[in-house]
Amino acid sequence: MSRQGKSTNLDNDSGNDSSNLNDDPKVAISLKPSPLLALVIPCYNEEAALKETSKVVRSKLAALKKDHAIDASSFVILVDDGSTDKTWQEISALHDEEPELFHGVKFSHNRGHQNALYAGLMQARALKADAAVSMDADLQDDPNAIDAMVEEYRKGAEIVYGVRDNRDTDTVFKRSSAHAFYRLMHWMGTETIPDHADYRLMSRAALDALSEYTEVNLFLRGIVPSLGFKTAKVYYKRSERVAGESKYPLRKMVSFAIDGVTSFSVKPLSAITAIGAISVVFGIIMLIYTIASLCAGHAQAGWASIMCSLWIIGGLILTALGIVGEYIGRIYLEVKQRPRYIIEKTI
Repeated sequence: MSRQGKSTNLDNDSGNDSSNLNDDPKVAISLKPSPLLALVIPCYNEEAALKETSKVVRSKLAALKKDHAIDASSFVILVDDGSTDKTWQEISALHDEEPELFHGVKFSHNRGHQNALYAGLMQARALKADAAVSMDADLQDDPNAIDAMVEEYRKGAEIVYGVRDNRDTDTVFKRSSAHAFYRLMHWMGTETIPDHADYRLMSRAALDALSEYTEVNLFLRGIVPSLGFKTAKVYYKRSERVAGESKYPLRKMVSFAIDGVTSFSVKPLSAITAIGAISVVFGIIMLIYTIASLCAGHAQAGWASIMCSLWIIGGLILTALGIVGEYIGRIYLEVKQRPRYIIEKTI
């Protein structure tokens, strides 16, 4: 079995490394049966990557089946998130070649990575999978980590997180901004797993719990840790894309970060109140200073200080309106209760 690092049990009832249990012959572990596993892969304009990706996941599932780690009927669900290239044709061709192995879901319009991922997980649930592993189509998530994920599931974990053991392949900006984001989410009171994206295993019980979440503004990296259940981590080394280009430019990453903050915390609204109160205090101090200066006969024209004050106060007001607007916009999307996505076709 290929594993980049130890898998670590995170369950509140047991802080010990689960791998130590195998090292002690005196400790008997009751393993779950080999699961019917669904591998969920969201795809958006991944025509160039799917040929290689399908070969790798086919080989990985075949090896796991041969070792009896997973059920022989385990399968792959490829979700086409409204691609504009020939992604769906590639998915259809794979299904025609191996209809029992490759399943497909096609959106009528692009609805974003999180919605595509959710749809694939719900399809796995509908097909009675015992567990589902979600991963990206570019093979940056090491498929060999699935072995350790399944092992942790069979030991009792309901959710297993794939966590990067380093960020050597990232630019300095992306690495520093990612760490800043995790620190921000921690300060906001949102439970997230640092250096974990959407590479994870979820059991049927976890999928059932996830299906209860109906909000339009999906942020699975925050929702999944909030489900509870017994969890574990598996560490892996993230690789370069096998083909194509990243579907997460800076603009989308910023938007994703905003979604994460506004989905799980109202602290920005509290911060606005605090900043407003501080501004009022400073205003009172400046008023006292101005009156004192007038009485002492030292008053100046004060054009520069007035202009600075106007710019600062104006900026604070616009920032506050922008933050409030973000929340109102998301309330607007939720109260309309429109469907997250529309499935055009399923194979």
